[in-house]
Amino acid sequence: MADSRLLAPELSEAETMGAETARFEELLLQASKELQQAQTARPESTQIQPQPGFCIKTSSPADGKVFINICHSASIPPPADMTEDELLRVLEEDQAGFRIPMSLGEPHAELDAKGQGCTAYDVAVNSDFYRRMQNSDFLRELVVTIAREGLEDKYSLRLNPEWRLLKNRTFLGSISQQNIRARQRPRIEELGSLSTPTSPGAGGGPEKPRLSLWLEAPDLLLAEIDLPKLDGARELSLEIGESRLVLGGPQQLYHLDAAIPLRISTAESRAAFHRKRKQLLVSMPLLSVPS
Repeated sequence: MADSRLLAPELSEAETMGAETARFEELLLQASKELQQAQTARPESTQIQPQPGFCIKTSSPADGKVFINICHSASIPPPADMTEDELLRVLEEDQAGFRIPMSLGEPHAELDAKGQGCTAYDVAVNSDFYRRMQNSDFLRELVVTIAREGLEDKYSLRLNPEWRLLKNRTFLGSISQQNIRARQRPRIEELGSLSTPTSPGAGGGPEKPRLSLWLEAPDLLLAEIDLPKLDGARELSLEIGESRLVLGGPQQLYHLDAAIPLRISTAESRAAFHRKRKQLLVSMPLLSVPS
């Protein structure tokens, strides 16, 4: 039977509940707080010096001319290894199914070739992936697009999607050191293939949501479950066993039955719905630390 005590309200705003559920609300708010603390805990960071790669020019309504220095460092983990054909299939099926680890630097004021003021950003990717990207226009354009979107999201920018590659210089201004996580959290599963049900067929059965699992610490497993059709956690059911996660959605919208390759502490597991991202975030302490 699903344990509804695992479900906490939205991270941004608790759902309205009746007076008779005041104690239940208190328990859910505590679960949400615990999950927030787990999500925001930062491991130690290390400082890197990215190496220059290439520079592109674009623009922003707020800042005028903007330059993005695409750099590289061996300290940044590479993306999943797949051919361009495999990558194209993933992007066609799910644009979020392929991620390129990047380090996004702070904006710095510079002067362009005409001595006019401009803004520059440094974006670093893995060195081996960068060398592969040099021989692929497709990968270069993909990296530039993801870097631009990452900068827009991080700094609340609006950048012109049109850009130009600078042919005679590898970077503009200077490339500063950046801080990155000393240990990146290893990804156990990104595309949700751990779950046993299939996507809905012609009969219109429940949809299998996308599942991502992360090791946030040696003894803490985090799950992200995408639920784009929902605005809150009401009527969601969630059951967590020592090695299994089962989720049911309202009105049979979603169903997920996933085998987890680690032993989970069910009593300490917590979940919260993130309203803005439309994701269920699940924190699952482990009974035994993976090797």
